[in-house]
Amino acid sequence: MDPKYIRNFSIIAHIDHGKSTLADALLSFTGSLSDRESKAQFLDNMELERERGITIKAQTVCLMYRSKVDNEMYQLNLIDTPGHVDFSYEVSRSLAACEGAVLVVDAAQGVEAQTLANVYLAMENNLEIIPVLNKVDLPTADPEGVKKQIEETVGLDCTDIIHASAKEKLGIQEILEAVIAKVPPPKANRENVLRALTFDSWFDAYQGVVILVRLIDGRIKKGDKIKFLATDKDYEVLRMGKYTPFADFVDELQSGEVGFLICGIKDIRDVKVGDTVTSAKNPTTEALAGFQRIKPM
Repeated sequence: MDPKYIRNFSIIAHIDHGKSTLADALLSFTGSLSDRESKAQFLDNMELERERGITIKAQTVCLMYRSKVDNEMYQLNLIDTPGHVDFSYEVSRSLAACEGAVLVVDAAQGVEAQTLANVYLAMENNLEIIPVLNKVDLPTADPEGVKKQIEETVGLDCTDIIHASAKEKLGIQEILEAVIAKVPPPKANRENVLRALTFDSWFDAYQGVVILVRLIDGRIKKGDKIKFLATDKDYEVLRMGKYTPFADFVDELQSGEVGFLICGIKDIRDVKVGDTVTSAKNPTTEALAGFQRIKPM
């Protein structure tokens, strides 16, 4: 797809301000999930998350949406960030894969500490921030007061703040159109040497380690040999694709896009969040910025 029709964005919010509900509403509105498939909080698919009600692993989903403004089809890659304060490095790597962020603030609760922490991370990554007031349908909602609070504490211009209720599916189309209008398309250098950012991974009993990547430069094809710079290990790409939200296998991913790689890796420790993926035959000499080795909790 032409990069000008791609948008990479995340949703940032304080815990319980409705981030997962909004993600589900976007999936449902774009036709990615039928109501029958839409089990509550689809993106939070790890058992531990359901138990604790917090997003831990960054899932990602590719939404196809035809804009009502120009009638063009857009690929909107929603990169879900961990919503819990203990995961700030993972949040920063998820945000590094994006050009924009939807800031969700509960219209009844207002701005909370975690909201500020994640907004500052988004600002450090130079993301375009789209403010959204969620739960405006609640009797305790104070949209004007909270809008003023966001402007004063975060310093964001909230003139065009979107009033939404993810639960009631209010304001969902406005959010999608704002992502298209305000989030810049990725700078895609498809002929350059491959560089991709690893922003999440998990172990699957059937396929081994599944790696989520955002391609910054170049392209990856099925069967390519790739190298992880931090570990200096090489692997062959056995399968690859995008989550739509179910696994949709493809033969190629290009710069600007987000997807998953399966390379027969058996040990999750061999994949580091923030690592640079490059071509084993023609590797880059320049790793992507921001990599840190994280210690397991």
